[in-house]
Amino acid sequence: MTDTLWAILVVGLFSGSLVQAQDRRPTISFITQPEIVTDIGGDIEMKCTVNYASDYPVLWMKLDSIDRSNDLLITKGTTIILKDPRFSVDLDKSTHTYTLTIRDIQETDGSTYQCQVIISLTDIVKADVPLIVRRPPIISDNSTRSVVSYEGQAVELRCYASGYPLPDIYWRRQNNDILPTNSSVYKGNILRFESIRKEHRGTYYCVATNVVGRGARRNIDVEVEFKPTIKITRKRLGQALQYDKDLECHIEAYPPPAIKWYKEGVTDAINNNQHYSISHFAFDDEYTDTTLRVITVEKKQYGNYSCTAENRLGSASGTVELFETVIPICPPACDSYTYSSDAAALHYIGARVIQIVVFVFGAYFLQ
Repeated sequence: MTDTLWAILVVGLFSGSLVQAQDRRPTISFITQPEIVTDIGGDIEMKCTVNYASDYPVLWMKLDSIDRSNDLLITKGTTIILKDPRFSVDLDKSTHTYTLTIRDIQETDGSTYQCQVIISLTDIVKADVPLIVRRPPIISDNSTRSVVSYEGQAVELRCYASGYPLPDIYWRRQNNDILPTNSSVYKGNILRFESIRKEHRGTYYCVATNVVGRGARRNIDVEVEFKPTIKITRKRLGQALQYDKDLECHIEAYPPPAIKWYKEGVTDAINNNQHYSISHFAFDDEYTDTTLRVITVEKKQYGNYSCTAENRLGSASGTVELFETVIPICPPACDSYTYSSDAAALHYIGARVIQIVVFVFGAYFLQ
């Protein structure tokens, strides 16, 4: 074979190889996988290696999972399209690898990123890199904020939270009181009361936690409405004529009730006047102590008194008897002195004994 013929053959083979290379379809031979997980403030790199794509645009895109028409073009080749100094792109010409770098990661950077080789408007070679940004828990707006219920109803407290990793939800109660699950801590999105009771009133804590940050907490106030109950510590109280006496009732109810005092045999409720003084002492929303002071007791004021409490769920009443004694009973008869009725009786008896002794001795010496 002559040299000229050999040269022609070599040129022909080389030209055929070039045409064959140009006809080969671009491919993506490597993409960062399976996903990138990072914290806010971190730096990441994602790589895309392409083959036979020297004549085609290579893009990095940020995809919008909700509306694909809002997909964001970040780079074209080695040119940054997105005007954000945190983003940069490099090309390793030896391996045809495009490296997208994102610095100072923000929560909004979390998305799916896509490396694309544009062959035509309808023909795109692409590969995805999910970027997951760890996020501290945020309790969702559709979680329970407060509950007002009637005693005996079934109630659910709900708590949901976003974040990555997906947060765990725990329930606790103020002062570590027992939950309706008969434990001090419960894990789950829903805390159920099969039949809520007044003892369940209070503040409950929904706590969302994952490995990121300090977690999140929501305070949920639970109010249980119930009809009044009345407790009377001493149902019979004595006092001497012309001394004051306090009659007391302890009331538990929610919502707070209307409270009235009545004298047996009298239709109208007692009001504050020169004979009576009524005081109410409310605390902790559901408890009220009510006191009826009978001022300078007269004969006609002895008898039975009733305190009544009523709210929209029902009513209750209790009775206290005021009876006559020979000696005054302290308090409140003794003002600032605090004597029991026994002490007052002893004081009275002692005084009488002294008077008798003095009288006897005086009579003796006069003889």
